[in-house]
Amino acid sequence: MKHVVAFDVSMGKSVMTVYDRYKRCEYEGEIEHTRSSFQLLHERLQQLKILDGQAPEIVFEATGVYSKGLEKFLCDHGYRYSRMNPLEANLQMASMRRHKTDKSDAHELAKTHFKMERDYTYQQDEYDEQIRALTRYYDEVDTEINHLWNRMHAILQLSFPELEQIITPRSALFLNIVQLYPHPTVLIAHSKTVIRNRLKDNTRKNLSLKRAEEKAIILLEVAKESYPAISSTDVRCEQVKDYAKRIADLKEKKEQLVKQMVELSKDRSEFQVLISFPGIGETTAVRIIGELGDICRFKNHKQLNAYVGIDIMRYQSGNTHYQDRINKRGNKKLRKILFYMMKTMITLRKKTSNHLVDYYDKLKTQPQRKPHKVAIIACMNKFLKLIFHLIQHNVPYDYDTAISCA
Repeated sequence: MKHVVAFDVSMGKSVMTVYDRYKRCEYEGEIEHTRSSFQLLHERLQQLKILDGQAPEIVFEATGVYSKGLEKFLCDHGYRYSRMNPLEANLQMASMRRHKTDKSDAHELAKTHFKMERDYTYQQDEYDEQIRALTRYYDEVDTEINHLWNRMHAILQLSFPELEQIITPRSALFLNIVQLYPHPTVLIAHSKTVIRNRLKDNTRKNLSLKRAEEKAIILLEVAKESYPAISSTDVRCEQVKDYAKRIADLKEKKEQLVKQMVELSKDRSEFQVLISFPGIGETTAVRIIGELGDICRFKNHKQLNAYVGIDIMRYQSGNTHYQDRINKRGNKKLRKILFYMMKTMITLRKKTSNHLVDYYDKLKTQPQRKPHKVAIIACMNKFLKLIFHLIQHNVPYDYDTAISCA
């Protein structure tokens, strides 16, 4: 390599250092993350390229959203770069004595680049960027729903505690009833016919008149026996109605996000391969793709395991041996998706033929049976190994073929 350009990125700006082939610092300065500053940076990089006959090596440490502007500039101008994981960068730059400053970090990144074999960062295409953003948006909405649900549950235990026992929680009908009748006194003030019609007209999902009348009768019976801890005029009744409305809106937003992700992914081979698995629906498939990205960037399934964070970590020192456990340094969102995917597959064991479920049953029934979570992690490992092969060869899932490959 001829020149190394290193950046220590912070909010809206970066400290930049340039080192020549003799590991001497040629330049140290600060650049703003603005169009004019990036244009000056482009001109400097082009000068180095002309001088050396090759593009300079570029390295920086990932700093969340703050490094995205620099990364976008490099991608737009066709520069290859090494984006360092903060933990990995700290380990590589560790020394007996080190002063932690933005300038020193930029210098250390440049100097260690001469002795480290750092791979170029894989640059995702527009589809991968969009599907990842949609998946993260979906997760944020889901998390917000759970927070609102816990708050709503707490208030319902004061205003109408029996409601969660007679109506399926989290259903569209339940949310509708909470908005209409957050307190039994409000419900008793209406007749069975009025309640039936209001349920029928306001529920977002299809609800037959007969079912609406059945629910109205049950609600009236329960409301007459209910003894709430707060009155119908309490401000918390309005609060719980607001929570129910916001949850209903967010649930609708989740459905829209799934439709958007499916529309983007429906013609892609990895999506077709994933939905060919029994127990994987469209929602799970697009979320796996969103968190996994382009699987072809991995050299083997072991790298895929490390990315997910289920590779084995061992510790032994002298006579001390700790039990093997998974690393958990990978993508925790993807690990969670795969964990619940396996639980769904196990639930559907009687309706589908799935070699992963067969493997789970084998682990649970062998002489030294594995605990539930250990068995599921083992199945996740087998799934990643198989999906790595199927997606790379564009082959849908087949039970008999999977059994022979296992």
